[in-house]
Amino acid sequence: MMTAEKIKQRLLAFGNTEKAEHSRYFFKTGKGQYGEGDKFIGCTVPETRGVAGTCKETSFAELEKLLNDEFHECRLCALIILSAQFQRASELKRGEIVDFYLSHTHRVNNWDLVDLSCCQIIGEWLKERQDRTLLYTLAQSGLLWEQRIAVVSTMAFIRNNDFTDTLRLCELFLTHTHDLIHKACGWMLREAGKRDEMILTGFLDRYYSVMPRTMLRYSIERLSPAQKSKYMQR
Repeated sequence: MMTAEKIKQRLLAFGNTEKAEHSRYFFKTGKGQYGEGDKFIGCTVPETRGVAGTCKETSFAELEKLLNDEFHECRLCALIILSAQFQRASELKRGEIVDFYLSHTHRVNNWDLVDLSCCQIIGEWLKERQDRTLLYTLAQSGLLWEQRIAVVSTMAFIRNNDFTDTLRLCELFLTHTHDLIHKACGWMLREAGKRDEMILTGFLDRYYSVMPRTMLRYSIERLSPAQKSKYMQR
């Protein structure tokens, strides 16, 4: 069984100070920013995925150590492993993985960590279930990352041409103040629009005049120039 320390050492072997410095800027780690204080090894996502691929049987106890590590890539590696475990797990084990994930959302603490894990775990867990109360509990959380988990998880539903919760959450977040939520909502609306443009334009017709500008811009990226012009002119 691979330990957290061995996994960390493998990640450290890919360390690159220039990439680490870029990541500190890219993921907004300055004082008062959403990633304040985060640290980076400087390894790439493919390198991290490569390490994760050799550690698929890592226990919850060791994954917890990785999630609590100071380095961003250790947390990312843990989430990639957890997502892979969920994919091939029994229904009982999937429930345990969901519980473990939800108990560590405070360590899924940047947008890339959310986006690379929540749809694969929370979205896949809920997509065949009628009770999706969990999404709205997360959406009403005071934790930014749980709010982003709520909306990005609906990608799993969108892939099934199920748009109801995406639209409800985007409506709920119309008054949200953070651009990471605006971007996530706009992204999910755009993905819904790829499958059914009328779903997107119906939402836009109702809300474009009050949508946060970033949410609006993200949502209309694939529309025609004429449609974009219409919605951008409030």
